[in-house]
Amino acid sequence: MQLDLSRFRGDSDHLDRTFDPSSFDLSGDEFALLAPVHLVADLRKDGRKFRLQGRVTTTLECACSRCLEPFPVLVDASPDLLFLPATDNADGTGEEREVREDDLGVSYYRHDTLDLGEVLREQFYLALPMKPLCREDCQGLCPVCGINRNRETCTCQTTWVDPRMDALRKLRGDD
Repeated sequence: MQLDLSRFRGDSDHLDRTFDPSSFDLSGDEFALLAPVHLVADLRKDGRKFRLQGRVTTTLECACSRCLEPFPVLVDASPDLLFLPATDNADGTGEEREVREDDLGVSYYRHDTLDLGEVLREQFYLALPMKPLCREDCQGLCPVCGINRNRETCTCQTTWVDPRMDALRKLRGDD
């Protein structure tokens, strides 16, 4: 999924590519790909700067944050990214530098190669909800026995009593 920028001769180019889910190495990621990834984008060149604007569509599978059941998440992202050569990232001193607001939409490429796999992977992470839920009314797992409350019911006592309040309860006579 490497895009060779050195072969890019014009001012703009149109990309229309579909990637198989098996072409991504997502081991250790919080999601899996369920469908092919479709990328339609325009790539524009301005000197050594490249701008990628387009649309990414696919379907991811991630675990619900309450019940841990896998569920599909539709991705329909519209990336607008600016790529600069990696040498523009460093000031030559090897020191860290402050990230300015202008730098937030900037990515870097090395050796005249743009890694579309990393660009797409970044879009997948941006498309994931902060707290993925399989449905709005997901009841999650029972904190005592661990069953999925969406499928089964249990009779576990789930009220928690703060042990630090025992002395106050004894004073009130709530034994």
